[in-house]
Amino acid sequence: MKKLLLTIFLLLPVLSFAQDNPHDFVRTGQVDLNYYLPDNVTYDPNIPTPDEVLGFQVGEWHLRHDLLIRYMQAIADASDRVTLHQYGFSHEMRSLLLLTITHPNNQADIENIRQRHVSLTDPSVSGEQNIDDMPVVVWLGYSVHGNEHSGANAALLSAYYYAAAQGPEIDNLLSETVILLDPSFNPDGQDRFATWVNANRNLVRHNTDPRDREFNELWPRSRTNHYWFDLNRDWMPLQHPESRGRLEMFHHWKPNVLTDHHEMGTNSTYFFQPGIPSRNNPLTKERNFELTAKLAEYHADFLNEVNQLYYTKESFDDFYVGKGSTYPDLNGTIGILFEQGSSRGHVQESVHGLLTFPKTIKNQFLTSLSTVYGSYQLRNEFLTFQRDHFTTALEEARQDNVKAWVFGAEYDPARIYHLIDILNRHQIKVYELDRDVSVDGQNFAAGRNYIVPSEQPQYRLVRSLFETRTEFTDSLFYDVSTWSLPHSFNLNHAELGSRAFSNNLLGAQVEEPEFPVGQVFGTQGAYAWVFEWDGYYAPRALYRLQDAGIRAKVSTRPFTANTTQGEKEFREGTILIAAGIQDGMSDAELFRRIQEIAVLDAIDVYGLNTGLSTRGIDLGSPSFSNLRKPEVLLLVGSGVNVSEAGETWHQLDQRYHMPVTKVETDRFAGVDLSRYNVIILPTGNYNSFGERGINNLRSWVNSGGVLIAYKTAASWLTNNNIGSVSFVRQESDDDGTPKPYIDAGAIRGAQVIGGSIFEGKMDLTHPLSYGFRNEQISLFRNNTLFFDSPGNVFAAPIRYTESPLISGYISPQNLEIIGGTSSIVVSGSGSGRVIFMAENPNFRAFWFGTNKLFANSVFFGHTISAATLER
Repeated sequence: MKKLLLTIFLLLPVLSFAQDNPHDFVRTGQVDLNYYLPDNVTYDPNIPTPDEVLGFQVGEWHLRHDLLIRYMQAIADASDRVTLHQYGFSHEMRSLLLLTITHPNNQADIENIRQRHVSLTDPSVSGEQNIDDMPVVVWLGYSVHGNEHSGANAALLSAYYYAAAQGPEIDNLLSETVILLDPSFNPDGQDRFATWVNANRNLVRHNTDPRDREFNELWPRSRTNHYWFDLNRDWMPLQHPESRGRLEMFHHWKPNVLTDHHEMGTNSTYFFQPGIPSRNNPLTKERNFELTAKLAEYHADFLNEVNQLYYTKESFDDFYVGKGSTYPDLNGTIGILFEQGSSRGHVQESVHGLLTFPKTIKNQFLTSLSTVYGSYQLRNEFLTFQRDHFTTALEEARQDNVKAWVFGAEYDPARIYHLIDILNRHQIKVYELDRDVSVDGQNFAAGRNYIVPSEQPQYRLVRSLFETRTEFTDSLFYDVSTWSLPHSFNLNHAELGSRAFSNNLLGAQVEEPEFPVGQVFGTQGAYAWVFEWDGYYAPRALYRLQDAGIRAKVSTRPFTANTTQGEKEFREGTILIAAGIQDGMSDAELFRRIQEIAVLDAIDVYGLNTGLSTRGIDLGSPSFSNLRKPEVLLLVGSGVNVSEAGETWHQLDQRYHMPVTKVETDRFAGVDLSRYNVIILPTGNYNSFGERGINNLRSWVNSGGVLIAYKTAASWLTNNNIGSVSFVRQESDDDGTPKPYIDAGAIRGAQVIGGSIFEGKMDLTHPLSYGFRNEQISLFRNNTLFFDSPGNVFAAPIRYTESPLISGYISPQNLEIIGGTSSIVVSGSGSGRVIFMAENPNFRAFWFGTNKLFANSVFFGHTISAATLER
């Protein structure tokens, strides 16, 4: 690899860039376009430069998303190399765009080029394709984190350069390359950050002091999307429109390379992959890492030209499949993570001197160039790798002892719908189970369960999403160490080996799952209506009724009643809507509401014509608890975990269609709490409450409120005498033996639980367990705060089993501690309830299996018997 790689690229005798002078930028506040672009390149004057469209130079201001879109549209209008496609909208209805940039001759035949390219991922036809005349496809993706702005601003330069640069060399490159340019993965976060930084900058002379407000956003900051989710963890869960739209385009094109441009701390330099070798996903092929290393040489050569410090093989891993640089690896694509030290504003002091926003943009632009040029040079290797990835996947699947995974949730079709929807979006083939099968004592009935065979082109991704893993080459993880979907959905499931599996088990392929529709069994004028709590959207149905003014009760004991379908047993947690207590609501209106929830919320509702049950409690029994409509307050703001607050907000708003009042911690002391009956404290430090806020909260709980607290919030409440839970203290693992200084981080880090799955055992009669039929539950945990067994044996409805590890990493010391500890403890304070949760039940919006624990706390927390509370 020659030093002046760009010189070869452009066939120029000398390559040079304008030199950095950060002090000039402090004074003038701008650099012109020549600062960024390589010298001795001519540009088409018919292609508008960024400043001609925006009215300012790149890097002079932090770019708003609408201006970014305006420029991309201008480029597409002006250039026959560029087409623009809107593939979706963000939560806040900002456009998500993808530019296709290639030679005009390719543009004229672009659909044929795309179809030929995608055929490389189909082993049944990929061998027929001649890759010698096939362009390489490169996806340039920017700024999935909203406050990492250098990427989205570099997208301006990439679009301009590839649209405007002239000469036979750029023509040759574009003839053999299709560039897919995604200028902003996270437009909502991008605009939040641009608004903050631009509003707080000096207008005459920049302030470089890191303490200045410009560099220090207020909570929740701008890294995340509308609901405060990190979109760089959503490539696999696909719970947000930004991710779903992007992934649809990813599979539409199947790029050979995908870049993911990020920022890191201001005092950092520049990182590009390969990452830490011992933390690569074990299902990623070694050839992927070899090609990543080859491409890295191009990045190094380009950054060498501007004397930029950089590093590889440290800090970042390629393990969790939900990240933007890892997901591609399991899909035959080379995913590349870039991390630029961040100016977090326009120019800031760092240990390396003044770091300007233009400098960060320039580096991201250079590695965009290096990625495209390196891919062009390695075109045949990348195309061959992609074809081989899917061909060898089938070969590996045939060697795998696991031939298929079978799963189901007979009483909750909506949960199954969501899982199959995720799998289909990943182009994983799912089939209806065509014959009954029994595995390890579990019975799976045909027509009610589903099966995913191993032998399919997406085998590696299938295994990643379904497997459990407890052995690792490294004990440190940048993110979670496991994400098994059958466990995250808490499904009945099993692996099928060669003895149990045959193709005869495969029924019809489920290509487009349809949201299930419930049924109403009964007619207008029924004495009462009942529905069970198993359905995922039963909480939404209940709230829908309560919001319409309908009174509801919940059964605390099972009963059997006659229905139009015959005699049926109803479990604890069954919701009762008695016609006679609805304040004059007509039978017709009540029936319309019942029909509505069946259709919209995927639940079956049964009409009963008498208050007498054939067995168990009657409908007028005191064993039916009256339910109150939840009025929810969520604590947010300084000290609160942003992700957990956002996940709670998302669950209530998106899933249950419930309003939630979000109150900042520093305002809480003065809030009148009388209108709320549920308050939620995500993980965090609430010292900003002050004594007045603590007393306000304690008085509210004592008056009958339900307080739900996650993880460290439980510790804070206990320290302030609001509820009672005790903790198992971790003993130091330090045996006093001298250890090398350099190993300190690894030794301490090995005690972290980054994200693992554990088995819990439920008391199915407890209100917090309503809607569950199996006493075993899969719990996701990413902390080392362990709840001890309470003194009141009824106060812990879920406890970890003695050997609870299902999947993921945990140190031997912590594994010894966690067995038998409590997952949930319910305490009393006055006439109120304090529900302590050792885990976050709404993790990343894809842990569907524990969402109902949260819903039960919200809807049924006040019904928990006082005699069962920890005091």
